[in-house]
Parts: sequence; C-alpha cells; structure tokens
Amino acid sequence: MNTKVAVVTGAAGGMGKAFVRKLIADGCRVAGFDISQDGLDDLGAELGSAFLGIRADLTDPDAVTASFAAVATAFGGLDILVNNAGTCFMSEFPNIPADEFKQQMALNFETAFHCCQNAVPLMLERDGVKKIINISSNGAYNFDVFDPPPYRASKAALDTLTKDLARRYATDKICVNSIAPAMTETPLFGVLSDAVLAKAIAQMPHGHAMQPEQIAGWVGFLAGPMGDVSSGNVFILNQGRDVR
Repeated sequence: MNTKVAVVTGAAGGMGKAFVRKLIADGCRVAGFDISQDGLDDLGAELGSAFLGIRADLTDPDAVTASFAAVATAFGGLDILVNNAGTCFMSEFPNIPADEFKQQMALNFETAFHCCQNAVPLMLERDGVKKIINISSNGAYNFDVFDPPPYRASKAALDTLTKDLARRYATDKICVNSIAPAMTETPLFGVLSDAVLAKAIAQMPHGHAMQPEQIAGWVGFLAGPMGDVSSGNVFILNQGRDVR
C-alpha cells in the first residue's frame, strides 16, 4: 500500500499540531505549512522523517505555489489537504479597519483557495480517493456567539468553496468536506476577554470547550477510507448546542 501524503496548513498552531500528529499516527507522511519556523522545528524534532516543515506566508500566492512544489519534490505527490490556517480578529462591527477586514479574508479564505488551486493538479495525478478537508467554524452558522462579521463571512465562503469543489471533482475521486467546530481550546482563546470566554464556554452543553484531539479524530476519519463516501458536507461539531 502506498503511503498517503498530506499537507496541513497552520501546522504549528493548536489544532494544526493535533492534525499533523493524527495523520502521522495513521501512517501518512505530512508536510506542515506555517509562518512559525520555531513551531515547525519543534514538530520536526518530535515527529522525525515523516514530517516536513515548510515555512511560508500563505497569504502570498507565489509562496503557496513554491510550497506545494516542495512537497511534490520531497514526497512525490499529494493525497490529502487540510486547510487549517486562519485566525479571528476581534474588532467589532462597525468599527472594523479596512486592513483588518482584508487580512481576515486573506488568512481564512484566500489561503485555502490558493492551496486548493495548487493541490488539485497534484491530486489528479494520484490513484485512489483524495481528500480536501477545510476547517470552518460554527461561527458561520451560530449567530448567538461573539464572532465578528468578517470571521463569519470568511468561514461561510470556505464552506461554499467546499461544496463547489466537491461537485466539480466528484468523478475525479476528490472528496471535499468542511469541519465546523464550536469552542475548541486553542491559543486563540487568548484573544478573548475572560468574561467573553466564560460566557461562550457556559453555552456548551457539556460545560467545557472541545479539545483539538477531538477535532483531529474527525480529520483522521475523513482522511481515511471511511471518508471515501463523503463529499460536499459540512460537519458541525458543537455538542448539540445549536439544535432547535
């Protein structure tokens, strides 16, 4: 059996590290893209030759192209892409600077768009079922919580991309899905005030935030053979919080 090759963007972040570890544990070779060289070096020291760290500013389309070329050279192709890079800026409407709005859309949507542009040609050269897994957010659907409008819009755009590519490449055996978690404990918690964070966690039915490893389990499921029959779906993970 050929070893699957995966790319995880935002690999050195809280959820990114969990995704990288899960995919390597499942037998993949993983290239991690991130702006943090120190974070990539730490993962490399932990994971060894199964991990390739590539420092890149994914808001630069040329850097994205060069990064995927490096993956093709090092690993020979690509089977799995996890678009995880992103963040949430907390300026509230209407007081959102134009530069912040542009940066929010660039980090959360444009990076994934350009990664998909570069990943699909590599995937079309591979046998079997290939996977694109976009990390969205409950913020695209739940309007009771604190997420600012640009963050919601960027994640909703990502889910529309998911559905378009799923339909476009179904017969090419490229499955494209989104995972949309609610409150998950990552370093992004640090951008919230204590009061906002406590209120958001209190809304979770289990009384606590989810963990990156739980989301990584869904990534592993979709990346594995059981995910071969799913495409064009948005999997909302929120402990049942928003069932009406």
